[in-house]
Amino acid sequence: MGKLKGIKVVDLTQFLPGPMMTVMMADQGAEVIKVEPPQGDPARHQEPFEGEENGGHSVWFGNLNRGKKSVALDLKSDAGAARLRQLCMDADVFVEGFRPGVMKRLGFDYKNVKAINPAIIYCSISAFGQDGPMSERPAHDLAVQALAGFLSVNDDADGAPVVPGVASSDMAAGLTSLSAVLMALVGRDRSGEGAYIDCAMFDSLLPWCAHTASSAIAGGEPPRSDSQRSLGGAAFYQIYRTSDGKHVVLGAREMKFARNLLGALGREDLVPIAERPAGEQGELIAFLRQTFVTRTRDEWVQWFEDKDVAFAPVLSFREAFDQEHVLGRGLLIESEEKGHQIAPPIRFDGDEWQPGPIPALGAKQDD
Repeated sequence: MGKLKGIKVVDLTQFLPGPMMTVMMADQGAEVIKVEPPQGDPARHQEPFEGEENGGHSVWFGNLNRGKKSVALDLKSDAGAARLRQLCMDADVFVEGFRPGVMKRLGFDYKNVKAINPAIIYCSISAFGQDGPMSERPAHDLAVQALAGFLSVNDDADGAPVVPGVASSDMAAGLTSLSAVLMALVGRDRSGEGAYIDCAMFDSLLPWCAHTASSAIAGGEPPRSDSQRSLGGAAFYQIYRTSDGKHVVLGAREMKFARNLLGALGREDLVPIAERPAGEQGELIAFLRQTFVTRTRDEWVQWFEDKDVAFAPVLSFREAFDQEHVLGRGLLIESEEKGHQIAPPIRFDGDEWQPGPIPALGAKQDD
């Protein structure tokens, strides 16, 4: 039985942050009613698709919306607004992801929804929050990362920023809003009072730089990738090219790993360089670059098997999902109807989890 069984969520979010938050609630048994525009969440139409023999669905949409129920409403129409008011009456949580001001124009801002249901927990997810100088600014993840400083250290060898592989501000907002909603549910159990949550992608991402941007946080200079330990300024927190054009990483701070590797390579004399501050380890980085390029990635994987070193090959997503570890922990589930689903990272001991069905647009028409 899911930990959130009996909790009803009205979910007006689309794309990534909100759906990521509410799918984690659905995975734990919450009744999540996904309120979509008549044309559906745009993620429904994002390739690739699978399960065409059963109507088909986007892999993206399926992984972020399994187990939910869909209601297709035109909220600008009287009938759509009346239906949404009905859904709010017995809901525990209301989540929306529109730009500030949209819900007020539609008549479903926190004040109006609270009038319908005083105990509601209302969560707004936006790029920069409901107030502040940038609140009206349109933005998706890339722009938020740029304005939060994160893109400046997501750079190439020449120091130019590159498009990140993870939508970090989207994911941070999903996790932050989930935490806030769960806190509010606990608080309501004690006080009987609902709550309003203003969750901004920018605000959610900013604390993630505490370990890399400490100097800037304290009012000093911004971090640089070539001199900050966690960003590539240290030899043992670094990416190295192999002879076949692939890559491996060393990813640790502890000196014992440096001693283990350099001892195995017969270069204990370089250990003192590993003890230097980040940005002063160029000689060691150069040696390791010359060393790793002498073998293929997979040859290094085999060589490291009996070494106690924080080492890993850089895998493609195909290789990552094909790992025995993914199979062994049941992290990827396949079914004829639901396609391929990444298992939730939150799974409680003793609970059996299976992905819920992928909702067809407007499939839920009544309570």
